[in-house]
Amino acid sequence: MEANSDLKIPLLQTSPEDAAVRTVMFQIGDIKCASCINSVESSIKDLHGVNSIMVSPLDGRAIIKYSPKFITAKNIKEAIEDSGFGVDELQEQEISVCRVRIKGMACTSCSESVENALRMIDGVKKATVGLALEEAKVYFDPNLADANKIIEAIEDAGFGAELISSANDVNKVHLKLEGVDSLEDVNIVMSSLEFAAGVNHVEFNLTEHIVTVNYEPDITGPRSLIHFIQTASSGTKMYQASLHTTSGKRERDKVDEIHRYRDQFLFSCLFSVPVFVFAMVLPMLPPYGNWLNYKIHHMLTLGLFLRWILSTPVQFIVGKRFYVGSYHALRRRSANMDVLTSSMLISFILLGKYLENLAKGKTSDALGKLTQLVPDKAYLVDMDADENVISETEIDTQLIQKSDILKIVPGAKIPIDGVVIKGQSYVNESMITGEAKPVDKSPGDKVIGGTINENGCLLIKATHVGSDTALSQIVQLVETAQLAKAPVQKLADHISRVFVPLVVVAAFLTWMGWFVPGEVGLYPRHWIPKAMNAFELALQFAISVLVVACPCALGLATPTAVMVASGMGASQGVLIKGGDALEKAHKVKVVVFDKTGTLTVGEPVVVSAVLFSEFTMEEFYDMTIAVESSSEHPLAKAVVKHAKKLRKKFGSNDEEVPDVKDFEVQVGAGVCGKVGERTVLVGNKRLMHACNVPLSSEVERYMSENEILARTCVLVSIDGKIAGAYSVTDPLKPEAKRVISFLHTMGISSIIATGDNLATATAIANEVGIDEVFAETDPLGKADKVKELQMKGMTVAMVGDGINDSPALVAADVGMAIGAGTDVAIEAADIVLVKNSLEDVITAIDLSRKTMLRIRLNYIWALGYNVLGMPVAAGVLYPFTGIRLPPWLAGACMAASSVSVVSSSLLLQLYKKPLNVQCI
Repeated sequence: MEANSDLKIPLLQTSPEDAAVRTVMFQIGDIKCASCINSVESSIKDLHGVNSIMVSPLDGRAIIKYSPKFITAKNIKEAIEDSGFGVDELQEQEISVCRVRIKGMACTSCSESVENALRMIDGVKKATVGLALEEAKVYFDPNLADANKIIEAIEDAGFGAELISSANDVNKVHLKLEGVDSLEDVNIVMSSLEFAAGVNHVEFNLTEHIVTVNYEPDITGPRSLIHFIQTASSGTKMYQASLHTTSGKRERDKVDEIHRYRDQFLFSCLFSVPVFVFAMVLPMLPPYGNWLNYKIHHMLTLGLFLRWILSTPVQFIVGKRFYVGSYHALRRRSANMDVLTSSMLISFILLGKYLENLAKGKTSDALGKLTQLVPDKAYLVDMDADENVISETEIDTQLIQKSDILKIVPGAKIPIDGVVIKGQSYVNESMITGEAKPVDKSPGDKVIGGTINENGCLLIKATHVGSDTALSQIVQLVETAQLAKAPVQKLADHISRVFVPLVVVAAFLTWMGWFVPGEVGLYPRHWIPKAMNAFELALQFAISVLVVACPCALGLATPTAVMVASGMGASQGVLIKGGDALEKAHKVKVVVFDKTGTLTVGEPVVVSAVLFSEFTMEEFYDMTIAVESSSEHPLAKAVVKHAKKLRKKFGSNDEEVPDVKDFEVQVGAGVCGKVGERTVLVGNKRLMHACNVPLSSEVERYMSENEILARTCVLVSIDGKIAGAYSVTDPLKPEAKRVISFLHTMGISSIIATGDNLATATAIANEVGIDEVFAETDPLGKADKVKELQMKGMTVAMVGDGINDSPALVAADVGMAIGAGTDVAIEAADIVLVKNSLEDVITAIDLSRKTMLRIRLNYIWALGYNVLGMPVAAGVLYPFTGIRLPPWLAGACMAASSVSVVSSSLLLQLYKKPLNVQCI
């Protein structure tokens, strides 16, 4: 059973960069309607090497992805010109992207150092470093830079670096080979792969016996590649291949890092605890500690000797990483926490690092749960010509290829995106969309990878595998969002630039402030503890200031909160594309809603049709079908469907659609064209006025009666006369009224912006409680309305689902696209509502408010430790209370600051949707 053409469109359209695929942008002239777009797309979509094309009907811009191995941008341009359209502008994008894991970053000073090192590389266009995520995403010109140069630059800056992925990893597979023992074997395997259809590039790692293959997923896949290797066997020489996967490496590395800090802390405690006992406990318990005062040589006592012996391993073995970090920081003329660093102190710092990494590992729990939704195994079935199953094979999920037929038993997870070809069942999609109610699935329906089949057995055909699945794209989008810095992070970045130098100055002034007065006798001698002098007391105060003033917590305040929030949003069907959108959403004071498909269900139906002239009903329907069939608007589809049904009712079984010439879309008004010798207009009142078609009182009355009922009237004019009209209704979404009401309780006003007539828009606004109506406008008019509101000082959110909403979505401070909407709208938006529910507008804004509140609390925690801790560490309380903060205790306080900030961010994992809370 063949899937419909729309199944070629990913369930969630994003823009994954691919080094083997280039993107070219054209400015195409004379784009007037959907027919023009179809002509352009038809002229190039079948060209070998063209992967995808997207043409905007608003500005004529075309974005085309192609494989340079098979076709050039010039060939594509010529093909468009041959179809009769002018190409005014040609701009080719050659930007690659890679993600790198970075080790050794402690604070924002570290992340800034890495960013600066990356930006110094010739060819790097943009570099974003995530402190909490411990990753960097780098955009670069592949002609000037590559992943090796990027990793080398990070390592030169004093940090560890490891490549996570590069842009050309999207359609790449790693296979572990067995039976390859000689150079001849290598050549045989390489040849079998290189000559296989769909294989772009083959690399072989002789040391590890791993072959890496770049391939075209529409032609071949991992299972076929393994088969090619096996069939290359001859005689007694057998070759075998299996998947070599690096999935889960990030999680394993994080666990290893946590264990490493734990082991270092426990090792340091073996030495530090005895030091603490010899220095602080036994001297307080005479006569048990008297033996420590035995003099070995001059002033060197046994206690001092033992403390020196025990402290040395901690200082120079366990503490080596701090000295190395200090060296690299000073070498690149920056300063981090390592610059601010004896045995108890190092032990407490390691304890803090262990607890901090343990907590940070939980900030990406929500994302980790998403990646674990895909099952490890799947059942591949073979079918005969009559669609009967003839065999079943259990295979690894990563071996699934496009067009494979898979069997999904009750209770099993669906491994990929596909379409049902046989069977009926209910599927639980809550883990992807947040929709708790299971969704009925039957032949022809789409299914999403990671969801759970509830009761029936399904056979599905794979349409999107690997990185093309909706779940993979959600994960990519969330990871990108977690890397993006929120504007509020600039505060921490600014403070971190001057923080460490100021702390060093403060520590020096503290030392001077205690040492000089102590030497000249400005404070009582009894303030100085026994076995100390003024210099040692002043030095301890100075060291405590250096230690307690930690910039790490400040740097973690924002990114950890953004990581948790974006992960929680994704798990509830709200995809936030970056920290910027997350921050702006909490400021929203007005939300502008599109009508069709946003406030309404988006499935309009015709409820009545009438004639107003001497034309026959058959002529009326034929003219309507001829012109409206070329339109993609939901109202047009509803009208065509109704007209075809009634044409059959009146006795005509002819399925042929009359030809239309000079077809043209009047944006926001309707369509027009010539059918035979007749000029036909189909649209709203504004179109009729623009074309000087008079409206009789009878037509006006019909329109008024329907508009009061929140129905849309579609008028049909033939040769300058109103032939008839259709009354179309599009039911409101059941949650619309509740969402608008809840927005009011949040202090947010609402506006409806639509191309529909004022009366219909007003009726809908009154029904749901919307504050203001902006009707009879085109797409650019919606964008102008958004800008007008912004000029009044308002932060505006726009919620829409169609191509005609994209200008307003881009213009708004926060654009929200309904997940079931068009790819153009989703691409233009800052936030995607996967579940197609208006309730998630509330969720997005409320989650933003909760996140910003948590970030402010994090800053209070981080700055509070420093503001309160530094004066205490400097000895402000010591003259009055005798309380002082020794360096080792200052280290404990410093560790607690980072742990408290990360723990505070983790509280966002308790977030619940506000509307759900209201209903309980």
